[in-house]
Amino acid sequence: MKIDLSELVTEHRNPDSLHLDRMSVQEILTTINNEDKKIAFAVERVLPEVEDAVNRIVAALRQGGRLFYVGAGTSGRLGVLDAAECVPTYRTPPDLIQAVIAGGRDAITQAAEGIEDDERQAALDLQSRSVTGLDVVVGITASGRTPYPIGALKYARGLGACTIALSCNRQAEISRYADCAIEVVVGPEVVSGSTRMKSATVHKMILTMISTASMVRLGKIYENLMVDVQASNRKLMERAKNMVMDITGVSYGKAEELLLQTNYEVKPAIVMIRADVSLDRAKTALKQSGGHVRDAIEHAKGNNQA
Repeated sequence: MKIDLSELVTEHRNPDSLHLDRMSVQEILTTINNEDKKIAFAVERVLPEVEDAVNRIVAALRQGGRLFYVGAGTSGRLGVLDAAECVPTYRTPPDLIQAVIAGGRDAITQAAEGIEDDERQAALDLQSRSVTGLDVVVGITASGRTPYPIGALKYARGLGACTIALSCNRQAEISRYADCAIEVVVGPEVVSGSTRMKSATVHKMILTMISTASMVRLGKIYENLMVDVQASNRKLMERAKNMVMDITGVSYGKAEELLLQTNYEVKPAIVMIRADVSLDRAKTALKQSGGHVRDAIEHAKGNNQA
């Protein structure tokens, strides 16, 4: 069956790179750079839709739901990247933010392009992860017509789950199955159809915005510091000490002493110092505040005065 790609902006030829094969290296790089400059402006135009997506995700996660990124090829790998980074950065449970890539683990490092045409496999892959109506499923596809993420949204919608579409074409097919459709148009690629370029970059930016904003709203950040960091190596342990020192003004030795008590959890260490309470009281205050450090400090101080 013939597939008409002529209407997809992501498949058009870029007039500024028509002579790419005759350019010098400097000219090639300048051309790519000039195209990349357009990406942030494209993101700016869809910020209202990204905000809608974040609000839906935060609401779902607060109700016990999970977030799933679904894609094939480069789109799937971008989901894998963002999901994987949330565990060490925000101490999220490994199953809270998950990536589902067409072809499974092997497709992360080796192309498995044929599987992207199987809508049914996407449904089976979500079924194997016990997706429910409490969850959010984000389908990622530059073209907006890739069957695998479309199949995922169809299946998720049938369960009553929140569905979000992320594509790079207007009136994308996948948008028809989404509660929130983000269509971020960056124009034709320097190499026609090579959506690992601008399209991938813009999707990386938006996924990072979505996860970061969601984690901020869920109390994973205090001021602009990643106070829920999982200090699993020396660098991150030093970062944890520096955060405690920066926020509370204590010495390096005191920060280290407190973090040893909290098993290198930064949040309770901050509350202990700022509210002058024990570790147990700090943990209780954090639980009462839903993990928000600022509120936990006030809770702990109030209990001290009671």
